[in-house]
Parts: sequence; C-alpha cells; structure tokens
Amino acid sequence: MALTHATQAPERPFKLSFEFFPPKSTDMEGQLWATVDDLASWGPEFVSVTYGAGGTTREPTLETVRRLIATTPLATASHLTCVSATREEVAQVVEEFKAVGVRHFVALRGDPPQGLGAAYEPHPGGFENAAALVKGLKDMGDFEISVSAYPEKHPESADLSVDLDMLKRKVDNGATRALTQFFFDNDVYERYLEAVHRAGISIPIVPGIMPILNLTQLKRFAGMCGASVPSWLDERFAGLDDQPAARAEVAAKVAAEQIADLMKRGVEEFHLYTMNRAPLVNATLENLGLGRVDEATQKQNFASA
Repeated sequence: MALTHATQAPERPFKLSFEFFPPKSTDMEGQLWATVDDLASWGPEFVSVTYGAGGTTREPTLETVRRLIATTPLATASHLTCVSATREEVAQVVEEFKAVGVRHFVALRGDPPQGLGAAYEPHPGGFENAAALVKGLKDMGDFEISVSAYPEKHPESADLSVDLDMLKRKVDNGATRALTQFFFDNDVYERYLEAVHRAGISIPIVPGIMPILNLTQLKRFAGMCGASVPSWLDERFAGLDDQPAARAEVAAKVAAEQIADLMKRGVEEFHLYTMNRAPLVNATLENLGLGRVDEATQKQNFASA
C-alpha cells in the first residue's frame, strides 16, 4: 500500500490515534483502505480495529488487522470482546490475532448480540466482564491493553461510583490506557477526570472525539450509549440539512474547537472515531493547523512503538 506523505515531519503538539471498523462489502473495503492510506500520513501513535458483538466480525477484523500490520507502518490494535464466548474461545481468538502480529488489544465486554439496550448476560463459561477479560489477557501474554471509559458513565451502571469501580478493576488487572466514549461537553470530561484521579486511577484517560457526520443519526446513537448531545450543536448545524459541504465544514470546526479547548486544559492525546471516512478527520486536523508527517517518520514511529 502506498502511503501518502509530506516532505518533512512537523512538530506535533499532541498524540493521535484512529479507530477503524472492518468492511462489510467490496465498496466499503475500498473506502477503508483509501482512508487508511490517507490518514496514515498524520502519524498516529496507533490505530484500532473494532470487533463485533459476540465475535460477529471476527474474520473481517482479523483480516483487516493482518493487512494493516503486514502492509503499513501503523502500530495496530485489535478490539476484543467476551460476549457470547467461553474463555477457551476467547483464548483461541487471542492466539489467532497474536499469530498475525497483534500485541495491543482494546479489551471490551461488548454489546449483547441483540444490540444496545438489551440485557447483558455473561456466558456461563466465559469472562463475566471487561475487568475479567483484561486479567485473562494478561495471563495469556505480555500485551498492551487499552480499555473503555465513560465520562457520562456506562448506560448500564447504576451511578458514576459503580462505573469508576469497574474502571479501577480493569486498571488493577493490567489495563494501561482508557479510551473514552465520545462526548461534546469538555466540562463533563474534566469533571470525570477529577473523579478518576480521586479514585486513585492514574492511567491516561484519552478522550474519544467523534466528528459529526450526521447530527440526527448521532443523536439516536448517543441516546443508546448514554451520551448527551448539547443543544448548542443544533444551533451550529441549523439550516444545513440540505447543504452537505457547509455541514461538513461546521462539523470539522466543531471537532477542532473541542480538541483545541481540551489542549488548553492540558490534554495531550486524542482518539478519533473515523467511521472509515478520511475527509472530515483531515479537515478537523487541518483546522488545528497540523501538518502531515513523512513516510520515514511514520516507519520510525512504528519501530519505536
């Protein structure tokens, strides 16, 4: 795969990582690899690939991760869930991913096969939750392990203290980084970070940034995830339903403004949910005045990762 590149590596004020999802069709496969080719030139610290509920994208995820590792300089993590799987089945999946070069997992409980909102029931022979999955992974190998965090708490948690207790258990079992659910109110993230630190949790809590492709769809998804959508977003996107170019411009500005404000608050690392689309991510980073890194630097970053 030919990676796009600039002539020199600019000074980078913060670290980046990107999330991709495995393609479900030939057209989506082409879009994914075009996106990877484009976004690689931003020099992310790592990229991650999602893993469907109950292992529904096991093979596509494995193939996507294998190709990323084999043909790009990108440090690549695979998501891993434990829903609807025995411990032995999870261990088999881990061995398959390890065989293609995966050394970093994003360990998640996962959503029930029936979808968001359905009741979660641990598999009788499986890991009961994400904390147990993290411990299982550490027992299987010396992996880097990222986990999820929820500035507005997980929708199934009774309250924030229960949610923080789960995060602490994940950290105690070996997690070294948390990637947050998307949010749009930076005060919410800052209050969450203060609560995390009071709970004695010291790993990086990396904010997940979601550039808004479609505000109506985002609201539906946010409702299922327990994430709030501030009313000021309606004002920013008002009257743009039939103006895709103007809507994309506003979306990039909103995401860039959020990152810039978080930087002022001391945040130094960001995880962008790309939705396998490069233009909006590119526009967001360009709005921040960032330059791309050259291919040699990408390979150097990979070698030191």
